[in-house]
Amino acid sequence: MTLTDQPAPAAPARQVLPAEERYAAELAFLAAQDPGPRPPGWALTPRAVVTFVCGSGSGSGDGTELVLPERRAGTGMPGRMAIAAKFVGERSLVERCVVTLAGERGLLLTGEPGTAKSMLSELLAAAVSGTSALTVQGTAGTTEDAFRYGWNYALLLAQGPTSQALVDSPVLSAMRTGRVVRVEEITRCLPEVQDALVSILSDRRVSVPELTATEDAVVSAAPGFTVIATANLRDRGVSEMSAALKRRFNFETVAPIADADAEATLIRRQAVAAVQRAGAAFGVDDAVLDALVTVFRDLRSGRSAEGWDVERPGTVMSTAEAVQVAASLGVAAAYLPGGDVLDLLPGHLLGVVRKDDPADHARLLGYWDGPVRRRAEDGSAMWRRLWDLRGSLR
Repeated sequence: MTLTDQPAPAAPARQVLPAEERYAAELAFLAAQDPGPRPPGWALTPRAVVTFVCGSGSGSGDGTELVLPERRAGTGMPGRMAIAAKFVGERSLVERCVVTLAGERGLLLTGEPGTAKSMLSELLAAAVSGTSALTVQGTAGTTEDAFRYGWNYALLLAQGPTSQALVDSPVLSAMRTGRVVRVEEITRCLPEVQDALVSILSDRRVSVPELTATEDAVVSAAPGFTVIATANLRDRGVSEMSAALKRRFNFETVAPIADADAEATLIRRQAVAAVQRAGAAFGVDDAVLDALVTVFRDLRSGRSAEGWDVERPGTVMSTAEAVQVAASLGVAAAYLPGGDVLDLLPGHLLGVVRKDDPADHARLLGYWDGPVRRRAEDGSAMWRRLWDLRGSLR
């Protein structure tokens, strides 16, 4: 067989599916299960949106099945379905977010890095609009065109300014179709770029001066259009939002997960999924994950589970970082076996705390000399092993 006779390789699978595809069965079931009143342009009722994000179980559980009404049976979908909880946090927070969107007001999710703000915005957009793809990624290089429109310059030179030469931004596309647009890291955009949203959120229209005297000179927002933005307000490189823009958003703070067991469950679930995407089985003991979660929570809060004071590092010890460490341990256990995976934990923790402030290295050593040593002295074999590994932190 010659090179030209060989079959073409199959298209590679995508690493991560958007929420509307990953949870397509749940979204379709909820649309059929709850036929109640919906705000204009919404794919689901507000109640169904909350259920999609928080799950159908009590608290953060996923055990309660919803039943499809008899009049909607026979559509090819199951008669019962349990909706998994996707966001670990207060249900009241999600309800406030949904109410904000139903009122067509801008929603700004703030908080420390790694608290699932982007994931929550994606889930809300997928449930409300059926797509999370209308997204602007804020950076220092983001221009006003990302919020308004651009031009196809080949057509612009050939035809002049016409509606065919106009290139819609994600914001303009959302306005035309009455959908939710996501603006990630809005405070990384320059203030003058951010303020392009002020008139959009106030007037709900965008003027195109180049098309004056045509019917396309003004694009008005269709019912259902609104904006979900995220911001790490303590992160470096942020630009302060103007008072005018702040007034056009409802602010909601997404806090770190309060419940240790819920955080451990989430870290394990996401780490297992990450290792499986890497083509391996997850082989990290629960005891190792418990130690990982304990270290992260102690350093994040500045106080150990026993009540001992801990010097907090400048680095944000987020749940997202803990997931990455757990996934790294799982990949190492699968592909580079040859020892106790617990022995790898100090090195990965050092990689996390060294990201921002060199002094955080000393803070991690101080944590080892405090809670880790005291737990080892209390007789815990696992913490005694971690204490023995202190030398690997130098």
